[in-house]
Formats: sequence, structure tokens, C-alpha cells
Amino acid sequence: MSEKMSTRRWRLVLGRYAERSLPGAELSPTEQRTDRALDYLYAREMERRGLRRDKRGRGGSLDPSQLTALGWLGELRDLFPKSVCETVQAHAIDNLGMGELLSDPKVLDALEPNKDLLKSLIAFKGSADPAVRDKIREVTRKVVEDIVRKLRPQVEAALAGRPNRFRRSQLKSMQNFDWRATIRDNLKNWDGERKRIIADRLRFHGRSRRRLPWTIILCVDQSGSMLSSTIYAAVMASILTALPSVEVRLIVFDTSIVDLSSEAHDAVEVLMSVQLGGGTDIASAMEYCEGLVTQPSRTIFVLISDFEEGGSVARMLAATRRMASARVTLLGLGALSDDAAPVYDRRMAERLSGNGMTIAALTPDRFAEWIGGVIA
Repeated sequence: MSEKMSTRRWRLVLGRYAERSLPGAELSPTEQRTDRALDYLYAREMERRGLRRDKRGRGGSLDPSQLTALGWLGELRDLFPKSVCETVQAHAIDNLGMGELLSDPKVLDALEPNKDLLKSLIAFKGSADPAVRDKIREVTRKVVEDIVRKLRPQVEAALAGRPNRFRRSQLKSMQNFDWRATIRDNLKNWDGERKRIIADRLRFHGRSRRRLPWTIILCVDQSGSMLSSTIYAAVMASILTALPSVEVRLIVFDTSIVDLSSEAHDAVEVLMSVQLGGGTDIASAMEYCEGLVTQPSRTIFVLISDFEEGGSVARMLAATRRMASARVTLLGLGALSDDAAPVYDRRMAERLSGNGMTIAALTPDRFAEWIGGVIA
């Protein structure tokens, strides 16, 4: 890389605050557009820290104030790949306080729908006016449909039933792989020189459908720290409700308890109903869910929370012991998300574990596999 090119790159990285230190970094027209788009966003943070823009010699034509939020989003799409746009967009909303991105329906139309945007919209929707709220619902539906499209086949495969070696399946998944039949059918393809079988036909087990009903109770902490898990809990509930012989009860709570079981099939309605914030009363939520149990040995209770109890710890642990003694299958999830990176009260999680609850942090596909293992 030439010294001149390296200087220009450092100039773009450091922003216009580095103009005096890098006087020879003459930007091309495209680089000037890139500089302006980045400055429109990140200069706000620098100004909050007390730094002032140096506009000497630049005139007014490149001043980022000429950009609107909508124009800035258009520049991002023209200048950067989609993954970069999503990252910068998330910085604008979450870290740098650009609330105008969420308060204008036209700007919302221009935003790139993704999970990070969805989290911001859910947190913002309570203060949004009706026109913006309608746009938030549209974006929520797009993101949810994308997640469901990717996740549904994995969940259905994991919960389809026990492997049945007397049936064949066109569903190609490792958990259905029939290695004995695959070897038998491909013996004719033995490669003597390489001493291996060349398999051109893979065999997979079919799966037996389950008939006896199961109840899955999802008890979801709707505090702000659990937002990613709340999104995936809503999606998982919508997928599980469509499965045969599975009844889903969906409960969200803070210091209040809201039973969303009737809306569990529609993740968008659930997410539009979530109210973030407030305290956390896990004990009351568990006692409510305990009252929903009719067949303990065929009930799975899933507590999705950071386990930071603001109510009675004694009541929470007592409810855990009662359900465990009744043979309810108990699972506590510190995270249900695509990265499964929990932040939770480990001491409280240990106490719940000591009273009969399995504690984990899972991605949605692993969660489906866990449920499949329980009800197999």
C-alpha cells in the first residue's frame, strides 16, 4: 500500500478532526462522500465530548448538517455493503442517540430491517405516535418473518418425533442420518485403492409422530436486559403452537403478569404487547404458571430470565421445589438468542439449580433440540 493511500485511509478512520495532522490526505470524491456520511453520525459523539469541528478551508458544501437522516441512510446504502450499513445503523440508534431515525415514518421505511433495529423499535414503541407505531409493526413483521423462515425447519425437524429405522425420510439432517443403511447401499462403490466407500446415496430415518399431548409454558422476563431473548421466545412460541400435540402457554412478566397465550401464534402481536422496564417479580410469575399445570409429567416449564429476583426469593425457590417434586420438567434460560451470551445472577441460578431446575443459555435451534430430547 502506498504512503499516500495509507494516509487517506487514516484520514477516513480518524475523521475531519485529523485534518491538521494529515494535511496531505486529499480525498477522492467518493471518499469525501464516505467522510461526510461517517461524520454525520460519529461527529455527534465527538461534540458531546467537547470537540469542535475544524471547518477551515472546507467551505459549506460538505458540512454534514446539509444531510437529513433520510438522505444519510441513502448515502449509507450507496457507499457501504449491507453488513456495514446494519452496523452503522445500530450505532446511530443504540449508542449515539439519533432518535430521529425512529420518529419519522419515511425514515423508518428507509432503515434496513434486522434484529438490532427490531430491538430498538420495541424499546421505542411505547413513546411512538400512531403513524410511527404502524411502521414499527411493519418492520417487526418483516424481521420476524425472516427469523421464522430460517428457524422453523430446524425446530420442526428437532420436534418431529423419534427416529424410526423402518421408515425413510427425504429430510436430510444429521439427527436422522442412517449410517448402517448408507454403508449397505453403497458397498458397491468400494474404492480399493483409497480403501474407502464412495457414498453417492445417503439414507435418513423417518420419524414417528408423537400423539400424547405436551404443554410447554414459556415464562418470559420482559426487562430490558432480556430483550433479545424476548424476541426469540415470541418466535419460538409462534412456531411451537403450529406443532401437533403441543399446547403453548406464553407468560410475560415484570412486577405484573400478562398471559399472552391467546396471541402466542403471532410473534408480532406478542412483541407489540411487550412493555419493557419495571421491576422483576419472578416468584409471582412462577406461582401463576404453576396454576396452569394440569399434567405435571407432560409439562415443560421454561423460565427465561436473568434471575435477578426483585420479589420473594423464598417463594420463588418454593415454587421451583413444588413443580420439580410434581415431576414438571424445569428449564431456566439465562439467554435464548442467536449468540446465547447470558448476563445473569449466577448465585441465584445455582440456587434454582439446587432446587430442581436445569440452567442453561441456548440458541433457538439448541433449545428446540433440548425440548425434542425431553418429549422423545
